[in-house]
Amino acid sequence: MMLAASLPVINRIARQLQSVCLQRTVELEFFYPDSLADFEELNLLLLNDGQDADGLQLEETLSGLLAGQKTVPFLVVAIEASAARLQEYGVAGKPDYVGRGALAGQYSAFVTGELLPYIRQEMSRPVRGKHVIAGCSLGGLTAFDIAWNNAGLFDAAGVFSGAFWWRKKDLEDNYTDNDRIMHQVIRNGSYQPGLKFWLMTGTEDETADRNHNFIIDAIDDTIDIIKELEQKGYRRPEDIFYYERVGGRHHVSTWAKVLPSFLCWAFPGQAV
Repeated sequence: MMLAASLPVINRIARQLQSVCLQRTVELEFFYPDSLADFEELNLLLLNDGQDADGLQLEETLSGLLAGQKTVPFLVVAIEASAARLQEYGVAGKPDYVGRGALAGQYSAFVTGELLPYIRQEMSRPVRGKHVIAGCSLGGLTAFDIAWNNAGLFDAAGVFSGAFWWRKKDLEDNYTDNDRIMHQVIRNGSYQPGLKFWLMTGTEDETADRNHNFIIDAIDDTIDIIKELEQKGYRRPEDIFYYERVGGRHHVSTWAKVLPSFLCWAFPGQAV
């Protein structure tokens, strides 16, 4: 009888980084296979809301994809959110209508100025490969914003059910769709060659439909992000991948199901 091949072991190591930008200790987890040492390039995925790693079935998914050669080996650094998540996540320098996201600029500075150098130091090698940042819900909006503002550091952003509703006015305060913050940031920005986007929504992310067009706001807001990107010169499917999950809910269980699709897109292996 032929024995089944064992799945690749994923190393899971907890780390702590004292952040000057955030004035707190940041809890991190590093996930990587032993085979990572065989590659000169170090591909990297930063994952917001790292406390959800188990709910996302991250370790098992990484092992299964590597076993099937569906991805190349890469390092995941899961960044645990703090009690100040609603202040540290958002669009840098642009809090929403009730002041949430006031520390998003500091979080972005932590990622780019403290975390990336720390990873290079911990891995004892330069990170020359692909750099991707991803997140779910508000963590996805944050990942998108960090990549958009730091195209020289990141090659792609992955957004699961992103909080693209993030707005500067309450719906009851003469709100229009022009009050959505990330859409305006893109509108005021410019095309950045090489930057790519993986965007996902679920058809059951929510029930809200503020413009009464029979399409939930989560899908409307994401489709409008794509339209803004296309206005800047980004193209589908070369630069933008959009996945609409039928029956998908705004929940980690849905995001776990679509995570393999994202990882195969971000770090494709021989079998993709």
